[in-house]
Amino acid sequence: MSYGLNIRPRGALDLVSLGALVHRLDPGIIPFRKAGQCQIHVSGGEFNVAANLADCFGLATGIASAMVDYPIGDLIAERVKAMGVKPFYKRFRHDGVTGPNMAAVYSDRGQGVRAPVVFYNRSNEAAARLKPGDFDWGTIFSGGVRWFHSGGIFAALSETTSELIIEGMQAARAAGAVVSFDLNYRAKLWSFSGGPERAVAVLRRIVNNVDVLVGNEEDLQMGLGMPGPEVAAKSKLDPSAFFGMIDRVVERHPQIKIVATTLREVHSTNRHSWGAVAWIDGQTYVAPACECDVLDRVGGGDGFASGFFYGLLTGEPPEEAVKLGWAHGALLTTFPGDTTMATVEQVRAFAKGGSARIQR
Repeated sequence: MSYGLNIRPRGALDLVSLGALVHRLDPGIIPFRKAGQCQIHVSGGEFNVAANLADCFGLATGIASAMVDYPIGDLIAERVKAMGVKPFYKRFRHDGVTGPNMAAVYSDRGQGVRAPVVFYNRSNEAAARLKPGDFDWGTIFSGGVRWFHSGGIFAALSETTSELIIEGMQAARAAGAVVSFDLNYRAKLWSFSGGPERAVAVLRRIVNNVDVLVGNEEDLQMGLGMPGPEVAAKSKLDPSAFFGMIDRVVERHPQIKIVATTLREVHSTNRHSWGAVAWIDGQTYVAPACECDVLDRVGGGDGFASGFFYGLLTGEPPEEAVKLGWAHGALLTTFPGDTTMATVEQVRAFAKGGSARIQR
């Protein structure tokens, strides 16, 4: 399958991601103001995709990121290694007073009618210091690379991270890789990085280099400055509003061959309706909706992206690639943490209509 893309049949690395590594502190269902303990999850939107593809789907992946030489950095590096992702680090020394730091994300899980709460400490984050020239792309891609991925959260961290994304994308395209980008628009981050006007200007420049775009209706409007859909969606699972915006996206960025996103309707913190849609080389595809009993919703979108990319990288029919992404994203919400604990057999079984009956 080509999907309008030229996917290399092989390479030393199936995918390389560029982005920030973070550690997420998770007190479970207890709000932080009352928490007495918490779990630590290693995360980062771009890393999550690389980790999922390596650990669940068995692909060869890498992450280009900042790493600080102190115990939190050691913890994160150990988890990157455990997920089977090859690291390419720009290293920073921690001075013990001002940093730089590996960013911390704080996120309780909520419960029932009480929504999860997410807040950050990205003060003097090492990843925000990354700039063009920090990575030797020629060496990283020397054995061949099939896919390159980054995202909008990393783009928002500083004036230099967006330029580094463009540098990496251009090097990846020159090496024959497909380039993807997850818009992941976060108003809070962009408010400290020039506001919505700068966000649109920066993200449009990045997306000019992209073959595969991941983003929902709000991402397209806020991140790329696209007018809203002419037809309102009947529900959160109705793809008509999303598809109604695709022509505008492709008109402005004609090199884009695929646009995809998840659809989610939140009934309570622990009960979601889940779907996924994609526009692939002029055709539209919609995954079936399912009801998810959610343990931890963080990372579900990255779970979709990684399963979807796996389907494309392995030549699945377009509708099957969308289902694989949908299935993996749904399964990921049943695990604690931001990265996968699923097996490819579980993903394929659920994509084919599998159930939660006990496996003996």
